[in-house]
Amino acid sequence: MYKFFVKPLLFAMQPEKAHYFAVGCLTFFTKIPGGTWILKAMFDVTDKKLERKLFGLTFKNPVGLAAGFDKDARWFNQLANLGFGFIEIGTLTPKAQVGNPKPRLFRIVEDEGLINRMGFNNLGAENAIQRLKNRKTNIIIGGNIGKNTATANDDALEDYLFNFNTLHDYVDYFVVNVSCPNVKDLTKLQDTPFLLNLLGELKKINTTKAKPKPILLKIAPDLNNSQLDEIIEIVAQTNIDGIIATNTTTSREGLKTDKNRIEEIANGGLSGKPLKNRSTEVIRYLATKSNKAFPIIGVGGIHSAEDALEKLEAGADLIQLYTGFIYEGPGLIRAINKKIVNS
Repeated sequence: MYKFFVKPLLFAMQPEKAHYFAVGCLTFFTKIPGGTWILKAMFDVTDKKLERKLFGLTFKNPVGLAAGFDKDARWFNQLANLGFGFIEIGTLTPKAQVGNPKPRLFRIVEDEGLINRMGFNNLGAENAIQRLKNRKTNIIIGGNIGKNTATANDDALEDYLFNFNTLHDYVDYFVVNVSCPNVKDLTKLQDTPFLLNLLGELKKINTTKAKPKPILLKIAPDLNNSQLDEIIEIVAQTNIDGIIATNTTTSREGLKTDKNRIEEIANGGLSGKPLKNRSTEVIRYLATKSNKAFPIIGVGGIHSAEDALEKLEAGADLIQLYTGFIYEGPGLIRAINKKIVNS
């Protein structure tokens, strides 16, 4: 139904408008008597074989929704009915910011991908708390945190610490986002000295909390093997809880989409099928080189149950969807979970 009726309607709209229209329809449907039950019956798969226990949390299944879809924690209650095992909100920053000028989200349909330069548009961490307080689902919620665009890199530490303290009581795990290519100079924060300092400070604060929360680092797919070795060493030194591999890429290699169209879109992070192989390579390298010393959440180019199994076999413990969810619809979540149960 999604591919024949819903997707053509959504893809006839501008991507950002389609996003808000889709979640608006989902919200409306969950308010109809029996709507939530219908969604769960259609998409939810419950089986003990799907459960994953990682960093002190029990995930009902390994399929999550990646950050960026529910930036402001507006729709996690409704999205939980689609069969996800966990949902990551954000990226959230200390202060509200509008992000980059529109248009800033582009479909490249020939490659089943997206290019975005959203720029951490969000209403701020404190604003999200108002909705997190009214959580109606027991689904695991991750908090993806970043710095404000106007904050200089020299002052970035304070932004991350603010987000961590502000959201600590309201999310189940944290993701430190220093790898998004759509915020000016953000990726420079992937340098080892800054990461050691940042993650060390977060761990220090975490130990003072009544209930410490898992801390993960989200990395770019564009890191070379030497840089990935540094990431493995950083995890060992800071003793953080895991890695999310990977964010979007700045690469435009091997695309089928007309070169002029790609040049017209210009800057932005590429996600979807073009990222599939590289994200799997990064997962496999980290898992093999570290001897599975830490959990990995795999994300990038998952458009089928087979793609998901490939990530898990490469060394991912959990996976996340974003672009594949948009192209394939919520039936993809069910298909992946059914495949895992039957494999």
